[in-house]
Amino acid sequence: MPRARWSADEAWRWYRNFGWLLGCNFIPSNAVNQIEMWGEKTFDPVTIRRELSWARDTGFNSVRVFLHDVAWASDRKGFIARFHEFLDIAAKLKLSTIPVIFDDCWHTDPAPGIQQPPIPGKHNSRWVQSPGIQTVRDESTWAAIEIYVKEIVSEFSHDKRIVMWDLYNEVGNYFLPSLSKAQPLKALSLAAIFIAKKIQPDKSLQLLKKSFEWARSCNPSQPLTSPIWFNDTKLNNFLDNECDIITFHNYKNAANLESQITQLKASGRPVVCTEYMARTSDSLFETHLPVFRRDGVGCYSWGVVAGKTQTNFPWKSKKDSPEPAVWFHDIFHIDGSPWRVEEIDSIKTAAGRKK
Repeated sequence: MPRARWSADEAWRWYRNFGWLLGCNFIPSNAVNQIEMWGEKTFDPVTIRRELSWARDTGFNSVRVFLHDVAWASDRKGFIARFHEFLDIAAKLKLSTIPVIFDDCWHTDPAPGIQQPPIPGKHNSRWVQSPGIQTVRDESTWAAIEIYVKEIVSEFSHDKRIVMWDLYNEVGNYFLPSLSKAQPLKALSLAAIFIAKKIQPDKSLQLLKKSFEWARSCNPSQPLTSPIWFNDTKLNNFLDNECDIITFHNYKNAANLESQITQLKASGRPVVCTEYMARTSDSLFETHLPVFRRDGVGCYSWGVVAGKTQTNFPWKSKKDSPEPAVWFHDIFHIDGSPWRVEEIDSIKTAAGRKK
C-alpha cells in the first residue's frame, strides 16, 4: 500500500533528526542546463566535486539539484549511475541532497543530446522545463514520465544521502521567460496571464497531483514536497494538504520573508525555503540568514559558481548585457574566488563556523 501523508509529528521527528538545513541550489559552472549536467558525454564529476567542496567550505550542509526526464529517457541506467555518483560526491563532503523531479520554468522544448551554448548576457538562457509543456498538456504521454518518477524514487527510496524529494518546481511558471519574475504578480491577474499565453494551468496541477501519487506508491522513507511560490489558491491549498514538509520560495526583502514564514508556520509542520537570494531584490545573505536561523527555517540560496547558466545576471537581462556590477545570484567566480568576501563571512557565521 502507498504510504499516507506524514503526520506533523512524523515530519518534526524527521526535521529534528537532520537539524537546520543550510543549503544552496547547485548546477556545475560548465553545464548550461539540467540535460547537460546529467548527459553521458557532459557529466563532469571533477568539476562537481571541486565546486561542491567550495559550498561545503563556505558552511553549507545540503544542496538542491534538478534532475531531468529527457536525460533519464536518453540513458536510463547511465542516468541512475551518474546520480548515484553525484550523491556519493556530495555525501563525502557531508552534503545531503534534495532532488527536484519536474520543473515548469523557462524553455518549453527540452531535447536530448548536445545543448546549445548560452546566449551571452542572458539569465538562464538554456534552462529547460521538465517534462516540457507539450507533455504536461497531453495526459496520454504520462505513462513514460510515470515510469521515470517511480524508477527514480524507488531506486533511492531509502537512501540516506537524500534529505527529501522536491517533486515539482514552481508549478505553472512556464510563462516566465517572457514575463519577468521581477514584475509583481499582483499587477496582473493569474487568469489574465494564462489567457494571454493560452496555457492550461490545471494541467500542471493535475501532473503535480499524479507526481505525489506516483512517488507515494514507492513508499519512500524521505518526505515529499513541492514549493509554494506565488498566491494561487487552488495550487497552494493542494500543497498545504499534501506536502509532508512545507517548502516555499521567497526573493523579496526580509520583512516580506518574516511575514511569509509566520503564515506558513500555521501549518504546524517544518518549513524550508528552497529558493532565495537575489541581491538586487533585497534578498541577501546578511539580512535573511539571521531570520532563517532564528525561526528554525531551513534555507537554500540560488547558485554557487557563476557559469554557463549566467544566473549572476538578473531575470530580465537581454542578449549581450554587460556583467552586472551587483550580481543577482551565485557566490563564486569560476576560479573559486568569492564575488563578495563579506557574504562568505555571513554564511560561516550562520553555520557556526566563524567566531
